[in-house]
Amino acid sequence: MRIMGLDLGDRRIGVAVSDELGWTAQGVGVVERHRDGRELEEIERLVREREVSEIVVGLPRNMDGSIGPRGEICIAFADMLRGKLQLPVHLWDERLTTAAAERTLLEADVSRRKRRQVVDKLAATLILQHYLDSKAGR
Repeated sequence: MRIMGLDLGDRRIGVAVSDELGWTAQGVGVVERHRDGRELEEIERLVREREVSEIVVGLPRNMDGSIGPRGEICIAFADMLRGKLQLPVHLWDERLTTAAAERTLLEADVSRRKRRQVVDKLAATLILQHYLDSKAGR
């Protein structure tokens, strides 16, 4: 029973998946966004391949906790996933997750070009790991 974490961006969706016990999150990659919604089929394929039983979508909140336009987009995307995949889809507060991912990559001295390629995957991994830790009471 694996859990998938998604970091929804304008151009790409970062993807991470838990181990079978739900203890650790591993980055899987990114799914490119398309105007026609083809990314849903790619996510569905990953769900089947990885035997995912539930999904966590990062919900960007404003610093005061309110939900802005970007958060509304993520809520609508989570609703679409629920309808298409018939799986539980949870929203998880992802405030500053992408900034933390960028900082981690900078500290690791990853080049700007490489950072662009992996920041979405790392953000998804952080979102999922925070969710897993909260479930385990860590």
